[in-house]
Amino acid sequence: MINLLKHKIGTKYKPFIVAEMSGNHNGSLKRALMIVKKAAECGVNAIKLQTYTPDTMTFKSNKKDFLVTSKKSIWHGKNLYDLYKIAQTPWEWHERIFNEAKKYGLVYFSTPFDETSIKFLQKFKVPIFKIASPENTDLRLVKLLAKTGKPIIISLGMATLKEIKKTVHVAKSNGCKKIILLKCTTAYPADSRESNLASISLLRKKFNCEIGFSDHTLGIGASVAAVSLGASVIEKHFTLDKKEGGVDEKFSLDPDEMKTLVIETNNAWKSIGKIKLGPSKSEKINLKFRRSIYVVKNVKIGEKLNKSNIKCIRPGFGLATQYFDSILNRSFKKNIKSGTALKRHMFK
Repeated sequence: MINLLKHKIGTKYKPFIVAEMSGNHNGSLKRALMIVKKAAECGVNAIKLQTYTPDTMTFKSNKKDFLVTSKKSIWHGKNLYDLYKIAQTPWEWHERIFNEAKKYGLVYFSTPFDETSIKFLQKFKVPIFKIASPENTDLRLVKLLAKTGKPIIISLGMATLKEIKKTVHVAKSNGCKKIILLKCTTAYPADSRESNLASISLLRKKFNCEIGFSDHTLGIGASVAAVSLGASVIEKHFTLDKKEGGVDEKFSLDPDEMKTLVIETNNAWKSIGKIKLGPSKSEKINLKFRRSIYVVKNVKIGEKLNKSNIKCIRPGFGLATQYFDSILNRSFKKNIKSGTALKRHMFK
């Protein structure tokens, strides 16, 4: 369990939902602040930014190495430098955005990508840091973040078990005491069939820390499934309106979808419960709707029990149906009216 401001993060507590703004502000501070407001109205727990500049992410070049060449990518043909220039959240916006988050009671934090962004974010006393999937093997960055003493969320996209072990070791050996690992598929959007959420239990067993899910799939189904499999944190990209465009809008949720995510992941968490069989408290009243043996015709003393005068029907106040065949042809000990629940003392 991790304490994060007023929140407790763990499987015993409702899922901690993070709304990722990323570049969905579309270059507008006004829109960025509205994203914070709408995220809060949806019931999320935190808002997350990404803190970088094009120069801290890549090199300005039109060589093939610096182009998005996959035809499956929503950013196909883009130059990396130009893409990051469009998607970046200006550093001068951070204070306004974080203050807006505080106003609505949201946890605020960001993903830094280098030493300068770590130092910059520390000015705002962010309570936690995030490491993006492509950086989860950047052990220098991991070490720098661990030395801040703050908890770290690490997305595991593309990482092998061996790589995860090394990353976690570096983080812990450099002072990070609280780590949250997020199962993640680094594809935009991601195919649900590649989510492999069954890995959540393995990760929890191997690393003995909180496990969550950074969801790039379309819709909310994968996130709901992740919570049912033990995820205590869900991160999902968030936008105001997909019709308005944005670098991440295709795999982001709009406000109506985010509200549903919050509700349904909470429902999934509540439904896990504990190992318990037998009637629940609310079910006990319905035990009467089980079948039992009833007298369905007026009978007189001495008459035989047969299939025309007794029957297995609802409700369940009579003798259990399992005895039906064994009591046929026995004799009634007294007169009984139709509609009476059959009891053992009524026949011999």
